[in-house]
Amino acid sequence: MGPPWWTPVVLAPIAAATPTELDLLARIGVTFALSFALGFERELRGAPAGDRTYALVGTAAAAVTAVCIDRSPQAVAGVLTGVGFVGAGLVFRARGGMLTGVTSAATLLGVVAVGVVAGAGHLWLALAVAALIMLDLEVRHVPILCRLDGRRYTERMKGDDDMPGVAPSDRPPPVDS
Repeated sequence: MGPPWWTPVVLAPIAAATPTELDLLARIGVTFALSFALGFERELRGAPAGDRTYALVGTAAAAVTAVCIDRSPQAVAGVLTGVGFVGAGLVFRARGGMLTGVTSAATLLGVVAVGVVAGAGHLWLALAVAALIMLDLEVRHVPILCRLDGRRYTERMKGDDDMPGVAPSDRPPPVDS
C-alpha cells in the first residue's frame, strides 16, 4: 500500500515565483502610503513623531522585508529591534510622572508590522492592519464610535485606589498615551 493521497500535496514544495522589481516596488509603495497616512494622523493629534518619521520607518521595514524575507528572515527581527530604540525615544515622562508618547511608540511598532506584512507580499493584509490601527487611533474622535472609548465610563467604575488588598505604594504610576 502506497502513501496516502494527500502526501504529494502536503510535501510538494510551493513553487512561488520570484517577485519582480516592479512587484517589490509596489509592496514598498503601498507601505509608504499606509505609513504616511498613520503618521499624518499622529501629526494631526500633536504626537512627538509625524508623517515623515512613520513613512520612513514603515518604508524601510517593507524594503528590508521584501528583499530579505526568503534569504534571511532574521533581518525582520533586526528591524523590530531597531524600531524599539526609535519607539523608546518617543516615550517621555512629563510633569507629574505621567508617561507620554506611548501611543506614538505603539503606532510606530504597528507601522513596522504593516511594513513587514506588505514587504512579505500580503498587501491586503497590510491594508487591513493599517485600517485597524487607524480605527484604534481615531475611535475617540468619531461621533458614534466614541462610545467605545473607555475614558467615558471611568467615573462609573471603581478605580484601582478603591480595590481592597492593594496598598497605594504597590500600584504602578499611571500611564497616559
